[in-house]
Amino acid sequence: MSVGDRKQAYFAKLAKLLEEYPKIMIVGADNVGSNQMQKIRKSLRGKGVILMGKNTMVRKAIRGAAENNPKLSAILPSIRGNVGLVFAKDDLSAIKKVILENKVAAPAKVGAIAPNDVVVPAGPTGMEPTQTSFLQALNIASKIVKGQVEIINDVKLIVAGQKVGSSESTLLAKLSIKPFQYGLNILTIYDEGSIYEASVLDMTDDVILEKFKNGLQNVASVALALRVPSIAAVPHTLKQAYKNVLSVSLATDFTIKQTESLKAYLANPSAFAAAAPSGPAKTDAKAPAKEEKKKEEPKEEEDEDMGLGLFD
Repeated sequence: MSVGDRKQAYFAKLAKLLEEYPKIMIVGADNVGSNQMQKIRKSLRGKGVILMGKNTMVRKAIRGAAENNPKLSAILPSIRGNVGLVFAKDDLSAIKKVILENKVAAPAKVGAIAPNDVVVPAGPTGMEPTQTSFLQALNIASKIVKGQVEIINDVKLIVAGQKVGSSESTLLAKLSIKPFQYGLNILTIYDEGSIYEASVLDMTDDVILEKFKNGLQNVASVALALRVPSIAAVPHTLKQAYKNVLSVSLATDFTIKQTESLKAYLANPSAFAAAAPSGPAKTDAKAPAKEEKKKEEPKEEEDEDMGLGLFD
């Protein structure tokens, strides 16, 4: 098959995938070997399809498909660098789980950009005492214990985004530490015309409901502060209005159904005490104190909160 025929076959395959699958993951493929890619393809079999290719060819195919489906144009800005496409129809969270499970540990190579912080744990290293000078060059405190070098405290050796130096790489190799994990990195997600970040897949129903609840609370707070009518503030407004009506009714001769029993109690507390069922006589020294406590008039704040359960 000639080069031209292979290109035509690639364009046809990509066009078919763009038409068939409504969801696409744009993934970074830096430091992913062919063997690892084959394992990922096998793991995704039946769940999704991975397609790699030159960015110029991918963009050209997407532009051609966008003539029939303009929403696909949203993918074009994400086709940069060493990326590939993962096509899917079902739940993307399951595909993300498969991709994360297929990451492999890798040593820190000289000149590589660290994708994460690297911390060397405290404890025995298995290194001979003659290696202490090597640790001192990296400002790592150590001591000799039972004929081997032991690191005293945890040491952050490499910071994420920093280039790995030769000393750091050598030390990690001596300690048999593979600090990095490489695999497909989900960058952007296309979902039937919408573009969003991979972090959205980590959101559960509880997280969404909590964010929605916080949003309603913020809207209600702003509406109450500005005295602007809002559906979110209606429960709070009604509750405050009801408390105001109760306060006015208790302070004046104006009576409503909800305050009749309260006013009667405030007017003659002893009548309610006399109406209470009396139990068998007891010679309890604490009884008078309890009697006085019952006769105490409730505070005004407690009166105002009576009946609020109707609106909660």
